[in-house]
Amino acid sequence: MSQVDVFFYEAFDEERALIEKYLPSSIKAGFARETIQETGHQTPPASVISTRTQSHIQDQWASQLTAILSRSTGYNHMQDYRESTGFSGQMGYLPLYCNRAVAEQAMLLWMSLLRKLLLQMERFNSFSRSGLTGYECSGKNLLVVGVGNIGHEVVRIGKGLDMNVYGVDLVKKFDDTNYVDPEEGIAQAHIVVSAMNLTKKNRGYFNYQLLKKAPAGVIFVNVARGELSPIDDLYRLVKEGHLGGLALDVYEQESKIAIFLRSGAAKVGDPLLQKIKELQQLPNVIFTPHNAFNSHEAVLRKAEHSVKQIEHFLQSGRFLWPVPEE
Repeated sequence: MSQVDVFFYEAFDEERALIEKYLPSSIKAGFARETIQETGHQTPPASVISTRTQSHIQDQWASQLTAILSRSTGYNHMQDYRESTGFSGQMGYLPLYCNRAVAEQAMLLWMSLLRKLLLQMERFNSFSRSGLTGYECSGKNLLVVGVGNIGHEVVRIGKGLDMNVYGVDLVKKFDDTNYVDPEEGIAQAHIVVSAMNLTKKNRGYFNYQLLKKAPAGVIFVNVARGELSPIDDLYRLVKEGHLGGLALDVYEQESKIAIFLRSGAAKVGDPLLQKIKELQQLPNVIFTPHNAFNSHEAVLRKAEHSVKQIEHFLQSGRFLWPVPEE
């Protein structure tokens, strides 16, 4: 291992600059923009590493690492690694840095689809308004599935826009949320936002059968985890015209998709990538690169919280915000 205390993977330029700003001089850090698999590292460059969600940590690293910090609000990938390898070191995550940023991105996406923004931009070249009539969100039914820290911000934003807002969650912890059963909520939803944690039990939650129960023309937005909404099912619903709009910031097999797209060498014949590319051409589909967290304010908090986590671990051997046991 090198002479650094912690190594940060998947650190884009703005994030790295802020982490370096907050890091005390006593902590030596290394950085890579790439995922672990893109760097080709065969051994960990430090006993403490930090990733986001696209890095695949090699199984043999489990015996060489003392701690792993995921700079994400989700942690299912960390739990999976712990279970599959028996990793006994410390695991941390960042639960509180991007609630508002992700919720605002969800709003941006459903508003863009309601008002046919992509088509409006295309029609500028002819200055034609035919076929551009969209919808106001006031009075529409917004279903937020997963009313945690992020989902609750979506609820608050929806209420501020005079929408009829409903929430679905196993834990009903917010008094200002009108909770409903999933079937009841889906049956009346004009817009569905996925903000739920990914677990082993809810993979594929937003499948064809569930979304087919929503009114025709429903808009579906996923800013949580791609494994919650299978691309095959979404593709079928869009092609049938049942989904009036689709917006994704997260994807099944996201690390594979991201690496192919970054390299400019998308795998020919890969059915998942083919469907994503085909959907991407449609005026009622918006794909963003897992960027909902990426506001200036949230990245500031992310860097500050990351450094707090690392400092606390190096001083005490534990994280301030540990990954929960399953």
